Formats: sequence, C-alpha cells, structure tokens
Amino acid sequence: MIVKLSGPLLPPRSGGLPRQVMVLLHGYGADGADLIGLGREWGELWPDMLFVSPNAPDPCERSAGGYQWFPLSGAPIAGRVEGAASARPVLVSFLMDLWAQTGLTAADTILCGFSQGAMMALHVGTSLDQKLRAIVAFSGALIPAEGFLEGRFAKPPVALIHGEADQVVDPDLSRESAQILADAGFEVRFHISPGIGHGIAADGLQFATDFLALALAPKA
Repeated sequence: MIVKLSGPLLPPRSGGLPRQVMVLLHGYGADGADLIGLGREWGELWPDMLFVSPNAPDPCERSAGGYQWFPLSGAPIAGRVEGAASARPVLVSFLMDLWAQTGLTAADTILCGFSQGAMMALHVGTSLDQKLRAIVAFSGALIPAEGFLEGRFAKPPVALIHGEADQVVDPDLSRESAQILADAGFEVRFHISPGIGHGIAADGLQFATDFLALALAPKA
C-alpha cells in the first residue's frame, strides 16, 4: 500500500493556473510547515509557481509531532540507503498524483529539500526516467538509487548548498555528492556558507535563487 502524502501548499500568487511546481521536502523531525516559507520568498519571483510541502510519511521516532522520511536507527550509511529506498515509492507516487492533478510534468517541477528532505530530493530526483526542471538540496547528501551508476536515469541540473560548520550533516557529504554527480554527467552547482551550521543562510538562499533563475529561464 502506498501512503498518500499531504501538507501545506501555496497557490500561484498570480491567481492563475500553475505553470511550474516546487515540492519542498522538510528535514527529520519537522513537518511541511517548516519549509513552506520558501514558497513565500520565491513566489514573489515566480508568481505562476505552485508550492507544496508535504509531511513525510512516518511520525518521527525522536520528535513528538514531527515526521521522518526514514528512521535514523541502525548503521548511518546502510540506514540511509535502506531508508531512502523505502521512502522513494511514496514520494514518486506523490509526484505522479501531483502531475495528474495539475497537468504539469517533470519538466515543470523542482524538488527542493533540507537535510533528510534534501537526501530524498536527490535520491528521487536523480532516479526518474523523466527529467525534472531542477533539484535544490540544502544540507543534504546524495544517496544513489539502484541503477544510478549505470546512468539509467534523467539528469536534471542540481544545486547543493551546505553550511561550513554543520555538525548534524557533514558538509563533506555535499562536497562528495557534487563530485559524484559531476562525474556522472550532471550539471552541478555547489556552495558552502562560511561559518553556518545546520540551516539555510542568506548567502545560501541567494545562491539557490540565482540557480533557479537560470533553471527557470525560458528556453531559447
């Protein structure tokens, strides 16, 4: 059985039908409300964009009232690999339903995540047959899906942003992810926010905004 995700959304500021959609994936122990504010920030720049920020499928085992994409119990690396693979069908099903309901496609879709949500954005966004418009990952890490190394999937542009002083998710994980993605043929942009811990700083947000401006620019 596939779990159905739900959470806050912001309709296009233009008042019309959406021309793009951004799916915002929160971190471990948070909920969809944690990232929907990015939609208020970016909605001013892209008024035809729909923003949706679903709650992760499972209640968080360590944070009352929060949610998790996968548990943190077990070995760190093996747990992330197993957990991301287990959560992947839930998020893919959500995307398919979203596209069916809005008439939009992968090419109109941006996946943006923070921390564990960034891991899911990268895991799912780099393992689809359809090419997304872009992926933005704050303070995350690439967990390659089965078949990734064989080059079986579409390759959307990716922005990786990480705080230099992050003690929750090692910034070297984003650095290593950038290299893996570049070696696999992805267009990758990578930014380290000096002195910043586990969060999104102003310079990191601006870096992501500049990246999105390029990704959303009309195609020649």
